[in-house]
Amino acid sequence: MIKRIEKNLHEVYTLGQHIRMSAHKARRVIDQIRGRSYEETLMILELMPYRACYPIFKLVYSAAANASHNRGFKEANLVINKAQVNEGTASKRLKPRARGRSYLIKRPTCHITIVLKDISFSEKNMKNFSCAQKNLD
Repeated sequence: MIKRIEKNLHEVYTLGQHIRMSAHKARRVIDQIRGRSYEETLMILELMPYRACYPIFKLVYSAAANASHNRGFKEANLVINKAQVNEGTASKRLKPRARGRSYLIKRPTCHITIVLKDISFSEKNMKNFSCAQKNLD
């Protein structure tokens, strides 16, 4: 399930919940894309050999689609501002074993949050801030 959370005017949040994968394995991929541009992230995720790349790719792509459609941001200006992985609930299954015993199998899930930021707004704000500083001096 993918949820979209919007808090800041220059950021777009996308949350993927109950993704059937270990949080440790997803963090291995998330650590590679944190702080990179949107286009560079898509190339990295397509070329990495891990199974965790596909759901993360879908989340990043969905966040960019939300940013361009709902906010009118350009995809060339998007940067991954925050990316985090939290552990979700573990679904528990019983596997039958010899002599009528059972063995517990835990299938972990994780929640992935991707935050895209439009850097064009921060550049405009920095220019305005530097002009204001010059006027104060």
